[in-house]
Amino acid sequence: MVGMIRGVILFCLVLAGCGGGRSGGSRAADTLTERQRDSILARSRIPGASAVGAAMRAADSTNVRVRAADSVAP
Repeated sequence: MVGMIRGVILFCLVLAGCGGGRSGGSRAADTLTERQRDSILARSRIPGASAVGAAMRAADSTNVRVRAADSVAP
């Protein structure tokens, strides 16, 4: 019974040590903006990538309309 508990504890410690992920330092090393990454993706040959470009154009069009409406409003 004690050996089984030790085995479970050891397994949990090993599992916790393997559970990596991105640290804050690796995020700082990323130099591309989200828009740049999306633009690269939109130009790729990945299936459905053209939808990313279409969504970016739609968002740009909406932003232009919102800014135009804001400039006219009192």
